[in-house]
Amino acid sequence: MNIEGRVDRGFRLLIGSAALLIILQGINQAQSILASILIAVFFAILGTPPVLWLQRKRVPTFVAVIMVMLGMFVVLVGLGVFVGAAINNFITELPAYQDRLQIQITEFQAWLAGKGIRGVDKVLLGIANPAALMGLTGNLLARLWSALSDIILILFIVAMILLEVSGFPGKLRAVLGDPLQVFPQFTRFLGEMESYVVIHTIFSLLTGLLVGIWLLIIDVDFPILWAFLAFLLNYVPNVGSMIAAVPASIVALITYGIEGFLLTGSGFIVINVFLGNFVEVMVTGKKLGLSNLVVFLSLVFWGNLLGPVGMVLCIPLTMTLKFACENNPDTLWIAVFLGPEVIPEQDNLLDPKNIIPAAD
Repeated sequence: MNIEGRVDRGFRLLIGSAALLIILQGINQAQSILASILIAVFFAILGTPPVLWLQRKRVPTFVAVIMVMLGMFVVLVGLGVFVGAAINNFITELPAYQDRLQIQITEFQAWLAGKGIRGVDKVLLGIANPAALMGLTGNLLARLWSALSDIILILFIVAMILLEVSGFPGKLRAVLGDPLQVFPQFTRFLGEMESYVVIHTIFSLLTGLLVGIWLLIIDVDFPILWAFLAFLLNYVPNVGSMIAAVPASIVALITYGIEGFLLTGSGFIVINVFLGNFVEVMVTGKKLGLSNLVVFLSLVFWGNLLGPVGMVLCIPLTMTLKFACENNPDTLWIAVFLGPEVIPEQDNLLDPKNIIPAAD
């Protein structure tokens, strides 16, 4: 490559990087409205299968969309009544829990001092301060509920998407000027995305239901709230289940002592290991097509960019980014790095035909 070509390529890379930074800053500034739009898209993906099913039963599109929207409205209102009240009660009781927890921490420090152990308690509290974790939990719940509270706007966007979903392929064919185009890659991507969202939502609901039942059995305060948190954070990869277990376990510790803490934590572990690492993997039969490092980094990236909604939707957003990169020769290398480990069959690593996912 000659010097002029290198300079031109470097200049284009610089301009592209600057444009990307500007776009990311704009996304961060428009976080609230984008969060509502992303939630609406998520609900639209969930609503698409029942709308298409009703259409196959010869129900008019408008009527099918209205029926699905009414179902979503009932579910969201039900969540608003029960979960919203639980969040408000928890935030109201939070200072009392923090005070009781501080007393237990002081007693624990005195017990360690009586055993001649000094300094360890400060190290432990520096790593994980239970009082601070409870405060962060209240803040997280408030921010998530704020994102979900604009129900009318979200449902309106969902309705518009569902009304357009059946006619979108025809519009795309008209734009491309090919009435017979079938878009196999795009169709496969939409199918994978829909499958992931629907199946993962079902298992998240099961996780929340089982957590709620277990907490009711051992009589932990606010079981509905912790069940909702377990459902919601089940979308957050790798760390979501652990985060969901923390506040409920601390409340059990405050109320019943170490026995309640262990019972609560073990219940979360058993439920998440059984459903997440065994049943869901067995049902889906495949993984996400993303490397483990990318899954974790996507959680950090989208969480910082879009807040709690970005953390919950980080996997669908990264899957969309990977699909976009796969279908552009200039960005195919990005898709390769986002994907799992590959085994090169030939010398050309960036040819999709020569990339074979490594065996699990």
